Amino acid sequence: MQGRRGRRRRGAGAGAAIVLLAAVLAGCAGQVSSRPERWFAAHGGTAPSADRVYVCHAFGCARRTAVDIGPADWRRLTATLRAGQGSPAAERKAIAEAVAWLERRVAPTVGSAGDVGGLDLANSGTPGQLDCIDEATNTTSYLLVLEKRGLLVHHRVAAPVARGFFLDGRYPHATAVIVEKRSGETFAVDSWTHDNGVLPDVMPLDRWFATWPAYLN
Repeated sequence: MQGRRGRRRRGAGAGAAIVLLAAVLAGCAGQVSSRPERWFAAHGGTAPSADRVYVCHAFGCARRTAVDIGPADWRRLTATLRAGQGSPAAERKAIAEAVAWLERRVAPTVGSAGDVGGLDLANSGTPGQLDCIDEATNTTSYLLVLEKRGLLVHHRVAAPVARGFFLDGRYPHATAVIVEKRSGETFAVDSWTHDNGVLPDVMPLDRWFATWPAYLN
């Protein structure tokens, strides 16, 4: 009898530990850091310099390829971002266009032109394919170089965040994040859901956290 009670207590303790772990992970997912550099250090990425980005690919930043952003690239990006400076909403649209264009710009060097959007575990480790860690890291790099160039008027760049830890029934997923300066509202800039060079999803971060990916419906 005592043995059964002991097993019950141990089982209850394990269940409580799982619940606690889920709560801790969910709490970590919901925190928005103002220091994107910590993300690079934790996920094997390399923070960008003024004119160079280190593009993660092959899943989990297994590979990093340096790509320089030249004068012609900056002219294109400057025109895109300046066209969106009239309002925060317009700037978010311009940010999406700039991120998509940068994905196409780096693709010949990285070999990522054929990157498939969404959950694609069959291509894990393939050099030209990207998972959500690669995408969140790269998008954050693109946003940081735009910010350092003074091209973001209404937003600042925050560290990526994650949602889903299997325990809540969802596959883990991460996204880049921007913060609207005036309101403090946070927005996901999620490139992972689409093929290379397609406009990323830009939405309020709360809605992103609540979104159940279509491929898991």
